Formats: sequence, C-alpha cells, structure tokens
Amino acid sequence: MENEKAKPELANQAVDAIEKVVGTFPGNRRAHARGNYYEGVFTPNGQAALLTDAPHLQNQAVKATIRFSNSSPNPNHTDTHSPVKGMAVKFHLPDGEETDLIAVTIPLFFAKKPEAFVEILEFVKSAKDGFPNLKELTTIAMKYPESKAGLKMIKEMRSPASYTMARYFSIHAYYFVNENGKRQAIKYQWEPDAGLSMLEKDELAKLPPDFLTGDMEERLKRGPAGFTLNIQIGKENAPTDDPTVVWPEDSQIISVGKLSITGKLDSQKEAIRFDPTNVTDGIECSEDPILNFRHSAYAVSYDRRTHNQ
Repeated sequence: MENEKAKPELANQAVDAIEKVVGTFPGNRRAHARGNYYEGVFTPNGQAALLTDAPHLQNQAVKATIRFSNSSPNPNHTDTHSPVKGMAVKFHLPDGEETDLIAVTIPLFFAKKPEAFVEILEFVKSAKDGFPNLKELTTIAMKYPESKAGLKMIKEMRSPASYTMARYFSIHAYYFVNENGKRQAIKYQWEPDAGLSMLEKDELAKLPPDFLTGDMEERLKRGPAGFTLNIQIGKENAPTDDPTVVWPEDSQIISVGKLSITGKLDSQKEAIRFDPTNVTDGIECSEDPILNFRHSAYAVSYDRRTHNQ
C-alpha cells in the first residue's frame, strides 16, 4: 500500500480546503479548534494483555492528558453548533514515551481516501456552519456514495448534554499485537460512566454558548468524571481499510480499562500535538488510508498554528 504519510502536498491541499470552507483562524487547530484540557489517570484491567504488549494496557496505571472539543474549525462556534464532539487522550507511558487515542462522537467518516476528502471539501462552497447545502449534498452523494451514511449521521446528530455523557469512537481500525506476534484488528470506544444524554434543539436554544465547559467545571467539583475504554473485536472479514463502514453490532466488545478525569488544566497547552498514528509497542495502524493520511494533515495544521498562521 502506498504510504499515505508521504503525501505532504495533498496534506497542504486538505488543510487549504478546510480553510476555504470556514475561514482561517491563526493560532488555532484546523479542526476541533475550540476545546479544553484536563488531567486524569488511566487504569488498565489486564483484559487486553493477551492481545497486546502495549504498556498502558497491562496492569500499571498511567497519567493522561485529555482534550474535549467541538469539531468545528471555527474557534468561535458555540457548544450548540457542530454537534460532533471530540475526545483526545494522550497516555503518558512508564518509560517516558507517549501514545495517543483520538475519538469522536460519530462511529464513521464520510470519505475513505484522502483524495476524496479533499474533493468533497471543495464541493462545499456555501455551507452554513461548514455543512453542505442540499445541492452540494446531492453532488457529493452521487460522486461518492460511500459518503451518504456519514454525512446523514452528522446532519442528524444532536449535541450531548455533557462531554461526559457521550460515547466516543476511534472511527479507524488498529491492530493489537501480542508477544507472539499475533495480530488482532480492533476499534476503540469510550463509554461514559454517567450514561448517554443528547439534547433537542429547543433545549440547546436555552443554554449558554459554553455550556459544556461550565458543565465540566461543575462536575469536577463533585469528583472525577469517568469513562470505560472498550475495544471492539474485528471479525475475520471486518474491513480495516474503510472508515466509512461500521463493524457489525454483534462484534465482541471487551472492556480494557478505566479513565478517571480529575481536573482541568489551567494552561490551554495549544502546543500539544495529538496524532492518531502515534501508537506504541503492541499497537499498529491499520491499512486505512485516511488514518495514515491524518499524520501528515495534522502536521500541517500544527505547523500553521504554532507559527500563528
């Protein structure tokens, strides 16, 4: 497979396309621009130890840095906009290294190749809040039928009542590799301890623009917020190279650890770089072209924002 990480020109085109849709906001991420950082501890339960050598999935607790965010590239969008939310976790490993897990509140993507992602964005010329109008949606669906499910789900999504009351998905598949070299395809899911709750439009209209941030502050005053990390086990023919397809609901789910979020970090720490391809020993990226391409696209975004572009 062609190495998607080696496409710097296309990565620049992708970030340029995002900026053309919603504008340029110097010093900010080109996606998930507005968010807050939190600190916490991840405690594995050992259930993944037979599948992977990953150090944070054995028996030792590790510190974690968590960022919750809105998906919009516009840092001025309120919490009531861009219903897809993000949860990025950086695990600080015992040897001083780090590994990342990036997840969102939608289980699939709307493009399966980087070229398609760029072309779809180029169709979006007059979108409100960055979402295509009916004519643009029709054009996209005709040329990229695999995009229908993802775009439909995004359009119909509602905002969660709390960052801690949403389920987050890795979208992409990864491989767990154990000490014998055996590989097992998996996808990640974060399951909230507080349960699931989504808001209707009339409920959102009554809330302040930063209600999710306020909710987190109030929750953490009462104690830690928690999530369970689950892995979905890929069946023999489960697609590992196509993020526009969800795996069957009857796939085996294994709980592999608990995340306890203990407090907000005072600094925005915008220099922190999350990367979904930043894996550790015992974990490998799948063949998914979008997953591997995100490394280059994130690098372009990071370079631009750290140079205040």
